[in-house]
Parts: sequence; structure tokens; C-alpha cells
Amino acid sequence: MNEFLWVEKYRPAKIADTVLPDNIKNTFKDVVAGGELHNMLLTGTPGTGKTTVARALCNELDLDYLLINGSEESGIDTLRTKIKHFASSVSLSGGYKVVILDEADYLNPQSTQPALRAFIEEFSANCRFILTCNFKNRIIEPLHSRCSIVEFNIAKKDMPPLLTQFMSRVENILKQEKIEFEKEVIAELLMKHMPDWRRVLNELQRYSVSGKIDSGILVNLNDVAIDKLINHLKLKNFRGMRQWVADNMDSEPAALFRKIYDNMNDYIDPQSIPQTVLILADYQYKNSFVADHELNLVACLTEIMAGVKFK
Repeated sequence: MNEFLWVEKYRPAKIADTVLPDNIKNTFKDVVAGGELHNMLLTGTPGTGKTTVARALCNELDLDYLLINGSEESGIDTLRTKIKHFASSVSLSGGYKVVILDEADYLNPQSTQPALRAFIEEFSANCRFILTCNFKNRIIEPLHSRCSIVEFNIAKKDMPPLLTQFMSRVENILKQEKIEFEKEVIAELLMKHMPDWRRVLNELQRYSVSGKIDSGILVNLNDVAIDKLINHLKLKNFRGMRQWVADNMDSEPAALFRKIYDNMNDYIDPQSIPQTVLILADYQYKNSFVADHELNLVACLTEIMAGVKFK
């Protein structure tokens, strides 16, 4: 294995090795046991294993598959060329083929997605389709009805066993890569980014360049200071605020909303606090659905800048 990126090098090849709640994992185990794959739509937050599951299903069922990234190839030409050629040809292994449309929510909803409906039916005897997406509301309804939908929702009660499982996996990876580490630091990194397992591995690889992962990286994990942001908002400095957002998008937007909420008594006029709470709650809710988190955060801060009185 010559993969440099850990997320690829250590990607699970079997459903049993994925880090998922039992109810979701058992769904895919049943598919493997039954030996029959159907059209599927896998939806959920980034980094939870949707693409890994799609590839593992094909590997375990020994099926030829074509992986297409919808965010890079979203036009209808992709259907007319790559997918049609692949789906219409006979599999060398003798079974049917599988097209994995990764990030399918980026496929054009006016042209590519409607055309995909006909493709799914036209090649049903020879090909199956697995779509993955972060935002299922961006997938047109006719595709929903043609696929079995599996939501990668991880409940709070499922998180402790999953964290324990992934912690063990991370320790094994670090040992294989001969990286020294402190367990407490790994645990804090996991708590910060869960359940985005891909993000955890990418961050670990980034911090491991020195050959050691210790408490020195915790400086980078601490919540960002918002004094400068509040000053931009108070002065109605839109350019400065936008630059601050761009510089701090490594932090989760939800954490930034919470940071502002926790500190608003220090900066905001008491009469404006109820309005600030409503604004933050509104945009925090939208954060679960929007395609562009930076734009959503800037919109939130713009509304605070325009309508909130500061001390």
C-alpha cells in the first residue's frame, strides 16, 4: 500500500471494520449476507463513513464499481459519457456493476439529477447506483423514491462506544506510523471533531509531521478568541469581519456560535441579548443544512452587526 493519506491508507475494506452504530452497520451486514445490492442513498454529515461503506459493499460482494465525485463532475456530460459507457458494458466478473456517485447533492438538479432517474431504470438489469450526500434535501424527490435511504445519524447514546472503538483504531494507526502520542491529547482531538472521523485522521496526520503528538497541539485546538471579531462587529467593519471568518473556518461554525453566545454578556447591550440569542439559534439551525458554512456564518454575523447594540 503506497497511499500517503491516512484516510485512504487505513480506509476499512469491510463493513465489519467501519465505525458506525450497530443499527446502521447491521443494515449493511444484511446486504452483504443477502448477496444482493439495491440502489441506495446514503446521507449524513461529513466524515461519517458513507463513501467507505459504499466501497466496502462493492468489495465484499466482489462487484466492479465506478466512483464519481459529484462536486467535481456535476454536469450531464458525466452521465452521457463515463456513466453510460460503464453501466452499459458487461462486467468482467460476471455480476452487475455499481456506480458510486459521491457527493451527489452537488449534481445539477435541473439536468443531471433528472436524467439520472432514467439511467437507473434503463440499466437496472446490469447496474446499481449508490448515491452519497451530506444534504438529502438537495437530491430531487424522484431519486429518493428510486433508492433505499440510509441516514448516518449518530445518537448521543451511540457516541461513547464509537469513540472507544475509534480511539483504539487511532492508536493502532499511530503505532504503525511510529508516531509517539499522548492518549489525553488524542482524546481531546476526538471530542473536538467527532463524529467526523475523516477530519480526525487528517488532523492527526497534520500534527504528526514532527513525529510526536503531545500537549503542544492543544494550543491549536483551543477555541479561538473572539475579541477581534466583536470589535469588527461593533465598528461595523464588514471587511474585517469577513477576513476573521476566513481565518478561523478551521473551527466548527457551531462552536463559534456557542462561543459568541457564552461571551455575549461581556460585549452586547443587555437589551439586545434576546435578539442576539434568536439570531444565533436561527443560523445554528441552518448550519445543519447549508452547503456553504462560511457564507452562513458571515450572514449570521452581518445580521448581528446590523441589528445588535454593543456596549
